Amino acid sequence: MTAPDPGFDCLSSLLRARAGIELARTKTYLVESRLGPLARAHGFVTVSAFLQSLARGGIGDALATDLVEAMLNNETFFFRDIQPFDMLKDRILPQLRAARAASRRIRIWSAAASTGQEAYSLAMLFAEDRESWEGWTIDIVGTDISRRAIARARSGLYSQFEVQRGLSIHRLMAHFEKAGEHWALSPEIRARVRFQPLNLLGPWTLGAPFDIILCRNVLMYLAHACKQDVLARIHRQLSPDGRLVLGAAETVLGVSDAFVPDWQNRGLYEPSGVQPPAFARAV
Repeated sequence: MTAPDPGFDCLSSLLRARAGIELARTKTYLVESRLGPLARAHGFVTVSAFLQSLARGGIGDALATDLVEAMLNNETFFFRDIQPFDMLKDRILPQLRAARAASRRIRIWSAAASTGQEAYSLAMLFAEDRESWEGWTIDIVGTDISRRAIARARSGLYSQFEVQRGLSIHRLMAHFEKAGEHWALSPEIRARVRFQPLNLLGPWTLGAPFDIILCRNVLMYLAHACKQDVLARIHRQLSPDGRLVLGAAETVLGVSDAFVPDWQNRGLYEPSGVQPPAFARAV
């Protein structure tokens, strides 16, 4: 039997309550690597001693926020797993352009935007097909639980390493300018996206339904009940003919019957018409 670890249990409870994340005991190496700088900043030699102290004395709101931020996985890059972007460009966006010809408006939500690369990649798709979308209102919203990540996204500044991940030389030259040691996104691309902090477990103030929602590589970290809740609320936030895009390793099977998978495109779902269960929070 595993010996009790009040420090780990304290952190695990905090992550579950604040972000819906289930932290397995096998992930202690992540705790060590991600909380090391925070522990040292508070004068502790080891992460274990830091967490033990927190478990004994309680955690204030500001430190709780720092702990959750430090434990988040903000891994992202431009045009990550290129297949979803090709699918959107070649199939989904043309379908929506025909379906929305009267309103000439498209709304897209990047629900785990991290430092902005996914949302900005979407904006580039529209910029690169300017003629087809002339006169349209394209509303791209990027949200993330991490306020630090959102601040980075809003800056539009990326390192050499970051622009090398997923961007072709053509796209780099077309949409960025060198700014000292960083690359700065063009004002045109930045203007196409708005970012706001949002915890998927908290209230959503996102306005009208979306035509496309990308919630990639998020559900895999959530407790089962949180997955059910988030998917039910996404169903309410998605247009009846809209599309949900999940990560390649994620599925709604066994979690929600409110979506139907597109068997030709992995990670793509559409609303089934089944109403979400009553336990879900209203959007």
